[in-house]
Amino acid sequence: PTITAAKPAAPAKPAKVKLVRDSFTMPSDEYAVLGQLKERALAGAHHAKKSELLRAGIKLLSSLDNAALLRALTAVPAVKTGRPKAKKGD
Repeated sequence: PTITAAKPAAPAKPAKVKLVRDSFTMPSDEYAVLGQLKERALAGAHHAKKSELLRAGIKLLSSLDNAALLRALTAVPAVKTGRPKAKKGD
């Protein structure tokens, strides 16, 4: 009889995380900060995407206690949401 070695079990693949696509509005000066942060990350040899920066910010905010979270939120001015109305007369 021929003896065959048992094949090692393939490592289990991690479950895929469902991605959600969304859009949002922010002031242009805050949007420019994303570019500055991307440059800083690149200087540290990490090519960061905007979504990575936003997700990192969410992780940092979620680590704050409630008082610190509220301080951070009140430091951000509210912006008018939604799409601008179409101009008449075009």
